[in-house]
Amino acid sequence: MLQSIRDGSKSWGAKIIIGVVVAAMALFGVESLFTLFGADPDEVVEVNGDSIKRQQVEMEVQRAMRSGQVPAEQERALRNDVLDQLITQQLLTHYAEEGGFYVSEQQLDQLIVNLSEFQDQDGQFSSELFRNRLASAGYTPLSFRDELRVDIKRRQLQQGMAFSDFSLESEQQRLAALQRQQRSFRYSMLTADDLDEDVTVTEAQIEDYYADNSERFERPEQVRVEYVVVDRREMADSVEIDEEQLRDAWRADNDDADRRVAHIMINIGDERSREEAQEVAEEALAALEEGESFADTAARYSDDTVSAENGGDLGEISRGFFGDAFDDAAFSLQEDEVSSIVEMDDALHIITVTDVDRPPFEQQRDVLREQLALEAVNDDFNQRVQQLIDDSFAADDLQSVADDIGLSVEQSDWLARNEGSGILSEPGVMDAAFSDDVLEEGYNSDVIELDDDRRMVLRVAEHRDATQLPLEDVRDQVVAAVTAKAEQQAMVAKAERMLENAEDDTAIDWLDVDSISREQQTTVPNSLVQSVFRMPHPEDGDAVFDIVELPQSVALVALDEVTPGDVDEQTEQFVAQMAEQLRAQSVIQGLIDYLNSEAEIVRR
Repeated sequence: MLQSIRDGSKSWGAKIIIGVVVAAMALFGVESLFTLFGADPDEVVEVNGDSIKRQQVEMEVQRAMRSGQVPAEQERALRNDVLDQLITQQLLTHYAEEGGFYVSEQQLDQLIVNLSEFQDQDGQFSSELFRNRLASAGYTPLSFRDELRVDIKRRQLQQGMAFSDFSLESEQQRLAALQRQQRSFRYSMLTADDLDEDVTVTEAQIEDYYADNSERFERPEQVRVEYVVVDRREMADSVEIDEEQLRDAWRADNDDADRRVAHIMINIGDERSREEAQEVAEEALAALEEGESFADTAARYSDDTVSAENGGDLGEISRGFFGDAFDDAAFSLQEDEVSSIVEMDDALHIITVTDVDRPPFEQQRDVLREQLALEAVNDDFNQRVQQLIDDSFAADDLQSVADDIGLSVEQSDWLARNEGSGILSEPGVMDAAFSDDVLEEGYNSDVIELDDDRRMVLRVAEHRDATQLPLEDVRDQVVAAVTAKAEQQAMVAKAERMLENAEDDTAIDWLDVDSISREQQTTVPNSLVQSVFRMPHPEDGDAVFDIVELPQSVALVALDEVTPGDVDEQTEQFVAQMAEQLRAQSVIQGLIDYLNSEAEIVRR
């Protein structure tokens, strides 16, 4: 749950609190906040007696999918990676606790009070902010401390393992020398166009390749599904919202926006009783009502002489600057409106708002329109979803359900378990299509919550088992693969013949590459450069020759010279740091591999 600590997060609190809430609500709705950290019988794996729940896995998967960094077609692989990651966390937690790793209450206190998410505007820890943010994420202070304590123990374990290993100075020097090394070489590329004659393949070769690579030509188990969707946003598109509703919503959304205010202040004290101050304030208010400008009235009546010289201006304020009474008046006014008399801090105030720092109405129009339309169809949406739940559970088809609710039945093409595009690629959809109840028993699926605004029910229309495709159906693919393999072999054979005369520079059309380093940017294929750096050093001025196979081509290479290169302290320091990190990762991975081999892991 606190994996974000190891993912380069600048702040533990933000990822823990905000990340969990967003993922939970996106997947399971608002009600999930009440059970997010409670008991969940939906167990997917047991690690040494402790459970990992499906909800944990789905939250992490959804977070990654919504980041846009993972293509939809990789969701299944991502889910497996997430589960493996959660298992690793569980194993490391067990190992750390068995090893006696300890975090004191004082350490936890110090960490929590230093988290910016729990600090007020003055940078001080706020217990109220702490409680509110934890509550919004479904945490209690105790459960949050427990999660934090476990994660710190894992960090202590990993850091201890990493720091226990090191490299010798001689090793670092050797690595630096290899890194700055430069090589000069020549190469000549061969493609299929350079072959002396076209490559032909026989029927026997085609049949042999098809038989030897049969797994490449299998059609997986597939289904065609039909489905219905209740879409709140689609419903909202047909709702009419008038201009006045939009204006009201715009004003309401910006009730708490920062604003520039001016005031007239009438003091109460030894020189003026409250009744006398009230009379002066009422006189000033009457002058304003008769049309006198606020600036002139402030100049005549305000005891705040500093602001009175500037029309009573107090500058831009946020809620909380001057107390509740002042805020209630100032933040209830629109621009150029004037408040009634407000009493605060032994003074009476008359307040006006001269400017509100809010986005222009036109800039927010579309967002407000969408927001109001969604609110308008909310009840209808919930009723349709409930009707979908009720009707689809008992129905023997989807068409009758769709007709009853006013939906259309959509049809898919043939899809395998890890396929699907658009709405069918959403988390959980294809899992439902291939579930026993839907696939084997022929039932409608449960209602699938795609997000806050969409609910789906699907049904398998047709199913076909995995099978090997006939050769004639995949002949073009087989011929292309066999031809490419034969061409590659022919290019290698030609390169070997050329190698026999490689020392004769006139026999080969060489391209020269001078003093190139391992990581240098170049137009030469990277795989070719890496192969050159694996070749042995030339001796006695004689070039070393080799043949390098590349995708759809072959290179004949002549390595002429190896030089030590120039010392670059910054680069070498970076390389040394990377080497230490890789060494540390290797040590930690070794521990993880060991824990996995010894653990009792039961996948459901």
